[in-house]
Amino acid sequence: MRYISTRGDAPSLSFEEVVLTGLARDGGLYVPETWPQMSKEDIRALAGKSYAEVAAEVLQPFLGDAISPAEFRAMTEKAYSSFSHEAVVPLTQLGPNEFLMELYHGPTLAFKDVALQLLGLLYDHLLGKQKKRVTIVGATSGDTGSAAIEACRGRDAVDIFILHPAGRVSDVQRRQMTTVLDSNVHNIGIDGDFDDCQALVKAMFNDLDYRDELNVSAVNSINWARVMAQIVYFFTTAVSLGAPDRPISFSVPSGNFGDIYAGYCAYKMGLPVDQLIVATNKNDILSRFFNTGEYRKDGVDQTVSPSMDIQVSSNFERFLFDLYGRDADVVKTMMSQLDEDGGFSANMSQLNQNIFSAGMCNEEETLSTIKGMLAASNKLVDPHTAVGLKVGADCRRNNKIPLVTLSTAHPAKFPAAVESATGIHPELPEHLVDLFEREERLTLLPNDLATVQTYIKERARVLSSV
Repeated sequence: MRYISTRGDAPSLSFEEVVLTGLARDGGLYVPETWPQMSKEDIRALAGKSYAEVAAEVLQPFLGDAISPAEFRAMTEKAYSSFSHEAVVPLTQLGPNEFLMELYHGPTLAFKDVALQLLGLLYDHLLGKQKKRVTIVGATSGDTGSAAIEACRGRDAVDIFILHPAGRVSDVQRRQMTTVLDSNVHNIGIDGDFDDCQALVKAMFNDLDYRDELNVSAVNSINWARVMAQIVYFFTTAVSLGAPDRPISFSVPSGNFGDIYAGYCAYKMGLPVDQLIVATNKNDILSRFFNTGEYRKDGVDQTVSPSMDIQVSSNFERFLFDLYGRDADVVKTMMSQLDEDGGFSANMSQLNQNIFSAGMCNEEETLSTIKGMLAASNKLVDPHTAVGLKVGADCRRNNKIPLVTLSTAHPAKFPAAVESATGIHPELPEHLVDLFEREERLTLLPNDLATVQTYIKERARVLSSV
């Protein structure tokens, strides 16, 4: 298996190289050269297997010869042993053919754990082979940061620097990052929004001398391994509901487009998908695109679903690459228009309209959905899940086909919004009950590339061997 850049000017890489590289050197994102295929018989054979077993089978074709099947099977077993639910990603039925996929049973209570617990082990394995250290630099709108830190804390081969928009994540999200005091963990609050944080990270990756000197790598979903690991739960969920002998629809709260892109990857591999519903909050650049063909930045509003307060969705470039027949020149032109003009228009005739639908959920609808879900199903949901539920209901085409909404975070990560909607303050799980009593460590920096680069360079421990 080889990986190619969406912009066509970077060398193809192996899986091992892609994991340790992150962003391509031409500024593009890496994607598999071809999509591995799973037949109906292959998918049907996943029934009854554990999550770790399915992960090993579905993902092994992406690895090439980088990791043996036995080694990778041991990794998936270890990665998912820390989850609080035996099923790892269980389903809750809400009504006839209506389900929640619970993605919040990992150590930091968000869907990012599903990928990052595995990515941490991949780093250990690959860096151990090469006897190298890496400097991980990432941006977070709230959940990636804590999941990445949890996966990388205390690892001698890794220094991790996470940028978040100061004052624009929930208190729980912030403290899950800033109360981790391991010496290899560095939290940076940026005076700006998530798009500013993400732009700083991309600028550091595009500074090739800086990147090479510090051996910079990524845990954001610009790293292919992050998206790859998320493919698995689309398969496990669909199989539990009757795939491949019936199609399944998914409603996905969407900000950075990584989670729903993983569903698209599963579809490309052969999973029978009826709809992929892109659910956005009032920062609706993605839903506007799928409904009008126009992808244009329009500022970022702070909302009760802050993990989706994003305008520039980094994984969207991967989708565009496929949408235009893997024509890197088209992608480069569009990305240039986005940078220079603030947006671009796409030819919607290229789009498989039978798969993608999209809609937006405003603040009032988000809170009313949280309240309504408690009344109807005695189920507390976080505001991102509420967005998925509302837009899923609006966009659903066929009630006879199961609709699965991805529940991306535990309600206790966003207690203010949940309490505002329901009057109930959601309690943190036992392993986090003292979160607000723990010491915090955080550095606040301006939205200035040189300042951030200097801060990281002074603290990174890159050595030639470990």
